[in-house]
Amino acid sequence: MGIDRRKFLTIAGLTTITTLGKKVIGNPSGGDEVVETGSKAVKRWAMAIDMKKCRQHEGCVECTRICHKIHNVPDIGNSKEEVKWIWKEDFEAAFPNQHHDLLEKEVNENSVVVLCNHCDNPPCVKVCPTKSTWKREEDGIVMMDMHRCIGCRYCIAGCPYGSRSFNWRDPRPFIEEVNPEYPTRTKGVVEKCNFCAERLADGLLPACVEICPEKALVFGNVNDPESEIRLILKSRHSIRRKPVLGTNPQIYYLV
Repeated sequence: MGIDRRKFLTIAGLTTITTLGKKVIGNPSGGDEVVETGSKAVKRWAMAIDMKKCRQHEGCVECTRICHKIHNVPDIGNSKEEVKWIWKEDFEAAFPNQHHDLLEKEVNENSVVVLCNHCDNPPCVKVCPTKSTWKREEDGIVMMDMHRCIGCRYCIAGCPYGSRSFNWRDPRPFIEEVNPEYPTRTKGVVEKCNFCAERLADGLLPACVEICPEKALVFGNVNDPESEIRLILKSRHSIRRKPVLGTNPQIYYLV
């Protein structure tokens, strides 16, 4: 469902959007995209998605398969009730304000990988009445405590990216093989991508990054000027979803 800027700002409680006090690094490729490092945390996890590499394996859904498998995401089989953490959307749907005829045909007419953007200014956090979703101070990940969630769905209304799913029914019968290492959910709670926080705690990369056959997903600490992701973002033109909203998403798309 679309959401205009005025309605979004009302829901999110954002009356003023500013980059005052944020350190920015210009993109030498000539694009207007910047890497904002205003977080006080030493570490800030982010992801870059190389759309060209992803297009080379267009039918691939390995990132979705492995993510949903290890996180016990149910396969409901009904688009109105589907639960998803990472999936593909048409470029025009994912980037409604950045779609134009001068883009390469391969960009305009293909799908892109989308997931929670782990925003620096996450509106979902602002509207949650039980604090069941929050932004971790140490690394910027937007977390979700599904046991504390009361199912009000304010976070779903507040997210302008459609990155959250609601369990309209008990999801457990729709899990083909339960992973005992990750908790299952119940009816009436919201869930979303967590940047594989449980794997990061063990020194591992997110599962989607690790399994991608084209190495199209790059993950790292964007606050580290020598990290792979930071160097890529300095040398490549990148775009982010709905930047005008001021959420400062931490998923970067390499055009």
